[in-house]
Amino acid sequence: MAATLIRGAEVASALRLEIRARVVALAARGVVPGLAVVLVGADPASQSYVRGKRKAAAELGIRALDHDLPADTPQAALLELLARLNADPAVHGVLVQLPLPAQVDEDRVIEAIDPDKDVDGFHPVNAGRLALGRPGFVPCTPAGVRELLVRAGVPLAGREVVVLGRSRIVGRPLSILLSQKGPGGDATVTVCHSRTRGLAEHCRRADVLVAAMGQPRAVTADMVKPGAAVIDVGVNRVGLDARGKAVLCGDVDFGPVAEKAGFLTPVPGGVGPMTISMLMHNTVLAAERRAG
Repeated sequence: MAATLIRGAEVASALRLEIRARVVALAARGVVPGLAVVLVGADPASQSYVRGKRKAAAELGIRALDHDLPADTPQAALLELLARLNADPAVHGVLVQLPLPAQVDEDRVIEAIDPDKDVDGFHPVNAGRLALGRPGFVPCTPAGVRELLVRAGVPLAGREVVVLGRSRIVGRPLSILLSQKGPGGDATVTVCHSRTRGLAEHCRRADVLVAAMGQPRAVTADMVKPGAAVIDVGVNRVGLDARGKAVLCGDVDFGPVAEKAGFLTPVPGGVGPMTISMLMHNTVLAAERRAG
């Protein structure tokens, strides 16, 4: 029996209706959520991501404040801009698109953002808040993964979850999020990585398997427990089609795994749409907190 597909685009659409209602409620109080999006350089992938974020903001009634800087922008100039955005009451969220050019220290830039405007959830203060179970901003992709699981009705409490990948953007925060007390948590989480021994054995124990390694089709059907929920975070470019368009695949060998899993996210159209929606959620949440 083929897996039930968890289509992130459909879940994201429903989530955006909820976010739009919150934006309308804020507008009735005279508050328009403001999201400052900072892009340094002209990397095509970064430009594409930023366009998607700005488009989503406009559709939801969030004011997108665009700051496009040349690739040779000095770190000091970028930090000065962030200081101004931190002090601007019309700006509720600040996002600096990564990666940054070589002359800029990414950690220094992330730490320069006001934690209460850090809608990407990367600031060490928000990482600490997540680890302690305190209110803060959760990184958007992990938050989107949890939202997909909850809305698809995948049980988490007491279940075995295996996360493949330990990055500070996805794997590590997701492991904390799914193991927290309360709805959408209470799972027993194992984090696997490049030094893990017996990787396939770990995966076969998982009721929920999350692949976030950045390795095309690395998760094969023999690594999946029958009926498991498999969430594919990976987006890998594996060539060009006849029209010269990039061919994408995930970290999961989709076809064979779909015949064995209970739930599965496609690539594209799975986790990706949720990431931008959770960014919009975080921006509105920042505005709500500022408005009291």
